[in-house]
Amino acid sequence: MSNEDYLKDISEIKNLMNKSSRFISLSGLSGILAGVYALIGAAITYHLVTTYSYGTLTLDGWVFRTSMIILFAVAFLSIVTGIFLTTRKAKKNGEKIWDSSSQRLLLNFLIPLVVGGLYCIIILNQGRYGQTGGLMLIFYGLALVNASKYSIGNIKYLGYIEIILGLIATLYPGYGFWLWIAGFGIMHIVYGTWMHFKYDSK
Repeated sequence: MSNEDYLKDISEIKNLMNKSSRFISLSGLSGILAGVYALIGAAITYHLVTTYSYGTLTLDGWVFRTSMIILFAVAFLSIVTGIFLTTRKAKKNGEKIWDSSSQRLLLNFLIPLVVGGLYCIIILNQGRYGQTGGLMLIFYGLALVNASKYSIGNIKYLGYIEIILGLIATLYPGYGFWLWIAGFGIMHIVYGTWMHFKYDSK
């Protein structure tokens, strides 16, 4: 066998190992749409806060409750879109959507995310609004880094960016809203576009 044949065999073995230990059918388009949902939700919330709440939020106000509904709607749409497009991609590639790899991915993603979500709810009830945007970014970034071991390894870089943006937001709470937009909106679109052309369009 020539060196080229050896390299080809090694590459095929590596791909098989990756498929058996990693869930690699994540959809780049779902990332793009998640970013779009975040930007739309942020725009609506910004309009509500500046128009009806004079730039401030209170826990017992209807603007705050509406903003929370919008936040949950963005998360729900992102999850449903991600599941639908990822399932479609997995079927197209002849891969299982629910196996040990996807289970490990989901578990490692949800642990930091759920803990972070509960912590954000606690500090919101304490009236510390300024920290929530940064904390959402930090815990989401940690979830991505934690899950990257069981998926496309490159998602850890998106996680690092989210963590950095979150730390900046905690240092400068006044910019938390705009950094939230950058992390959940713009970075999702940028990274989703890169993933789409690198993995989905092949």
